[in-house]
Amino acid sequence: MKATLPRPSHSAQPTGLTQGFWESFRQPHQVLGLSVTGQQVVFVAFLLFCLTPWASPPVALALGLVLAQTVGNPFTTQTRALTAKLLQYSVIGLGFGMNAHAAVQAGRQGILFTVASITGTLVLGYVAGRWLKLGRHVTHLISCGTAICGGSAIAAVGPVLRAKEEELSVALGTVFILNALALFAFPPLGHYLHLTQNQFGLWCAIAIHDTSSVVGAAAAYGDQALQVATTVKLARALWIIPVALGTALAFKQKDVKVKIPYFILGFIGVMLLNTYVPALQVAAPTVVQLAKLGLTVTLFFIGAGLSGKAIKAVGPKPFVLGVLLWAVISVASLYVILQAV
Repeated sequence: MKATLPRPSHSAQPTGLTQGFWESFRQPHQVLGLSVTGQQVVFVAFLLFCLTPWASPPVALALGLVLAQTVGNPFTTQTRALTAKLLQYSVIGLGFGMNAHAAVQAGRQGILFTVASITGTLVLGYVAGRWLKLGRHVTHLISCGTAICGGSAIAAVGPVLRAKEEELSVALGTVFILNALALFAFPPLGHYLHLTQNQFGLWCAIAIHDTSSVVGAAAAYGDQALQVATTVKLARALWIIPVALGTALAFKQKDVKVKIPYFILGFIGVMLLNTYVPALQVAAPTVVQLAKLGLTVTLFFIGAGLSGKAIKAVGPKPFVLGVLLWAVISVASLYVILQAV
């Protein structure tokens, strides 16, 4: 019998070509005397697009997610270090678009929602965590992130709990994934339900975890929604302090330091200046526009950090807890807002 050589499979050839392509894409090449990779070129192109008028917060987040799931983020360390600071400076800049009198009114309106939702979320999280047989630390971190302000709350409460690195990663991953979903889902839902600017701003501030996604979703809905959402969310973020102190008592932790969100004081100071110093109002629109650009870039960085590996690391049980808490707080707060506002 005549021997025949085995034919190469069709699936093996594209795999080799694909692997070779990505390896070449990540290799540095000399361009105008600079050593750059294809990864870096794509990253910079996406980043520059985020600075154009065609980019919105949801689009920026989507571009970041596409980058993370395909070519990868070549500047992971740098973007991770910049994200928190850029968000804080952007929020402070948004204060130039706020009026103190309107902010006080929005804060009064949102305080009852805030107290009820934070308390309810922490209690429900404790019960659901025990039902899912999750560790106490992961349960409490996800509950705090959902109840107050996402990653900022987790970053503040984590050291108080003396949480392990993997516990923090799971909690942050859960919250960031749901943040991304909320940023895309909330504006269309708001329009479908015919929510007013005030109603949508309140709903965002209560039902979306992280400040970046709250501001991004509200900015996509309208300027009034943005003002209400930012004010109520930042007032909500101040609850990091009592919740962190309560955490230290509940978990019997001693000699711990609570991370105070000082950037909120900057936002309040800028808002007061904008209200009572008319001369500053000439430059206010420019500063607000720069702050919105900063927020858009922040969301691009956040999306670029959500790699497939980070998403898989979350696991089913923490994600189920996060979705359950998010669904309850979203539906309950929407019902109350529709009835009372």
